[in-house]
Amino acid sequence: MIPETLVFDDKSDLVATASSRFVDLVTKAQADHGVASVVLTGGSNGIAILRALAADSGDVDWSRIELFWGDDRFVPADDPERNYGQAREALLDHVPVDPARVHAMAPSDGEFGDDIEAAAASYASVLTRTSAGRVPHFDLHLLGMGGEGHINSLFPHTAATAETEKIVVPVEDSPKPPPRRITLTLPVVNRSKAVWFLVAGEDKAEAVAAAHTGAHAADWPCAGAHGTDETVWFLDRPAASRL
Repeated sequence: MIPETLVFDDKSDLVATASSRFVDLVTKAQADHGVASVVLTGGSNGIAILRALAADSGDVDWSRIELFWGDDRFVPADDPERNYGQAREALLDHVPVDPARVHAMAPSDGEFGDDIEAAAASYASVLTRTSAGRVPHFDLHLLGMGGEGHINSLFPHTAATAETEKIVVPVEDSPKPPPRRITLTLPVVNRSKAVWFLVAGEDKAEAVAAAHTGAHAADWPCAGAHGTDETVWFLDRPAASRL
């Protein structure tokens, strides 16, 4: 499937279009099968979209949406770098979500303490439990991307990126601090109906180009992520400059 690539003059246009399409996708999923499932991402663009949705989420029924995270830092619950905490501040505290349908990854001072293996295994259980015992097919998986092409906490030439069986794994040695993280893997990302990349900045241009020209996922993890129904790249002009 050929990805859809949208290029915007600036980041604000990127965020506005992505948030509008988020509303369209989620409301359609809710109309089709009752509850929509969405994987959120961190980063400046991911959080900007959540802020836009907090301001105007259209017809989204927030009580009928299951929210997950593609990765998070394995740090204490009150650490400001946690994707979950940033999402709560940007969106979740401002819309009527069902707390039972908000699925955060465990922090390092949570019920599993410092046992990152147990925390990752628990999140895998959450995913399958909310999907009636099966590996989930998310309606939407949002992805940010690093300059070296990492998505979630899947970095080039790492065991997490090479994983083919497990749907959630711990990361002990992330090259980007903090070193300890929990992440969804490519097998579960690629079962998502829609995978959207939210990318801005010239420092991302090489990775964007690599993904668009069939690079290997081991070298550029972003190249290994695809939706079953659609893959959409939301890019500003600097990020698209090498296409």
